Amino acid sequence: MNTFSVTALSPLDGRYANKLKPLQLLMSEHGFMHRRVQVEVAWFIALSDAGMAEFAPLSQAARQHLAQLVLAFSAQDSLAIKEIERTTNHDVKAVEYWLKAQCQSAQLSSALREELGSANEFIHFACTSEDINNTSHALQLQAAREQVLLPAIDALIAKLRDMAQQYAHQAMLSRTHGQTASPTTVGKEMANVLMRVQNARQRIAAVVLLAKMNGAVGNYNAHVAASAYIDWPAFTRRVIESPTSAGGLGLVQQTYSIQIEPHDYMAELFDAIARTNTVLIDLSRDLWGYIALGYFKQSLKEGEIGSSTMPHKVNPIDFENAEGNLGVANALLRHLSEKLPISRWQRDLSDSTVLRNMGVALGHCDLAYQSLLQGLNKLELNSQALDADLDQAWEVLAEPIQTVMRRYGVAGAYEQLKALTRGQRVTREDLHGLIHTLAIPDNEKQRLLALTPANYIGLAAELALKA
Repeated sequence: MNTFSVTALSPLDGRYANKLKPLQLLMSEHGFMHRRVQVEVAWFIALSDAGMAEFAPLSQAARQHLAQLVLAFSAQDSLAIKEIERTTNHDVKAVEYWLKAQCQSAQLSSALREELGSANEFIHFACTSEDINNTSHALQLQAAREQVLLPAIDALIAKLRDMAQQYAHQAMLSRTHGQTASPTTVGKEMANVLMRVQNARQRIAAVVLLAKMNGAVGNYNAHVAASAYIDWPAFTRRVIESPTSAGGLGLVQQTYSIQIEPHDYMAELFDAIARTNTVLIDLSRDLWGYIALGYFKQSLKEGEIGSSTMPHKVNPIDFENAEGNLGVANALLRHLSEKLPISRWQRDLSDSTVLRNMGVALGHCDLAYQSLLQGLNKLELNSQALDADLDQAWEVLAEPIQTVMRRYGVAGAYEQLKALTRGQRVTREDLHGLIHTLAIPDNEKQRLLALTPANYIGLAAELALKA
């Protein structure tokens, strides 16, 4: 524990910091600087292969040195860039100056220093800051999505699938509008959420991450002024879309833009994440309620305290923490998706400070996913409570009885069952007495007499097992 952890303004960097380290490395300012260096290096190396007489292709040694700057980029390198920024008061220019300094390091051979020094002015050549920033943001989001968010959602999907299979046959009383309703199974309710989360995950994964490197207002003005014979749109497409193994960035080119990439893909991504979170809020609240009903117990943790005054308490804190963090995340995600696609004329700076909060939004997502998974792993089914609840709800069999009556043309079937059951406590004997009087085939009577709230589950078990 250090002083910063208790003085941090954000709980993501304080109380919860240890849970979010992978995301911190990707979405922090350090992560942003790392991606900026990656973009600058990719652009610089590609320019050496563009065919300009003034910039010959870089040697293999030079390429290896530049690649190592990206691969070995550390927090100390970020601090060094921040120190340069104290003078420049411009963060992207500080990255450029740091990169130029690394190309003149005393640790390099004189030949390598000479080669890179002669090409120094091609670092950040023809780029506006936003060419570097928007590609860096896309790379950050790509890494966060693939390395943190989707794996966390996949873990939830796997757990929900396990629960759907494990509890496929465990009958449970439904509670539409909070009232007793046709029975389901615990597994089928988990399967319902499983399918929703799987669909939501597909929407997150399907969002195409875009980037542009077309200059100050999107027209390649400086590029053409420097070298009109290069097909700059095709060149930038190669840099943006080539896989990282081939020296590219592995993104998709945004062909038309102003100074900034329009951020429409970001809005789409954040909306997709927010929709996923809404499904998980629904799950968190339902599980909270099932714990309150006694359908689930929670495994105990040695030394853990549920209440400062009530020693018996085992609170559903994981689901409450998940719900709270999902709500904070969605508030931020929705602001991001509403604000970012809007920019006055060819560029205003209002998106810049907002974009710095992407990691905050995703941090609350990650924290919520961890809490929810932890809560799911602590659940222990209380089949006795489920069975007892069902045995007190014979009124739910009014539905199948009146449906069979209607099949055989019994007049006023619905109304008869309504008069018998609505708002009243109904027993097994009440229903069986009615069934014996019905003008329906004897085999149908026997089928209805065999029904109980626990076995009136339709295809719930089969559906749960297929999910």
